[in-house]
Amino acid sequence: MIELVIVMAMLGLLLSLALPQYMATLERGRQQVLQSNLASLREAIDKFYGDRGRYPDKLEDLVTQRYLRAIPNDPFTESPTWLVVAPRDADKGGVIDVQSTMTDIDGQPRRAPAPTSDAPAETLPNLVLREGGSTAVVTVMANPASAPLAGVAR
Repeated sequence: MIELVIVMAMLGLLLSLALPQYMATLERGRQQVLQSNLASLREAIDKFYGDRGRYPDKLEDLVTQRYLRAIPNDPFTESPTWLVVAPRDADKGGVIDVQSTMTDIDGQPRRAPAPTSDAPAETLPNLVLREGGSTAVVTVMANPASAPLAGVAR
């Protein structure tokens, strides 16, 4: 019986040492996926602007016009919920940039990642002030574009 208690205590000690490292690794992974998803969304918005001379009206336009197969999920909310930044000039479209909503899956605000020593103090730029546009939280429910829609020109 004493051996069983000793083994259980050692397992508890090992778990208490390993669990924080595991959770930190999960958080870093989510942050990397977020950066990748934001980069692909921003690249698609830039390509849309380059081809058409205006920004998309909504994120679904990137899927329907086949710039993306599907709107990527925010890894923290596990849904395609993004903060959409509109351009100053409404005639140029509705989406100039996207940001994370900075919430977790439960809708609670999450902490911004700690800045590295070579990064600026503000990790997420305030694109609303820089662009002068408005923002809106948008949940996108788009189906992957497997075939072009009838009557829609590419």
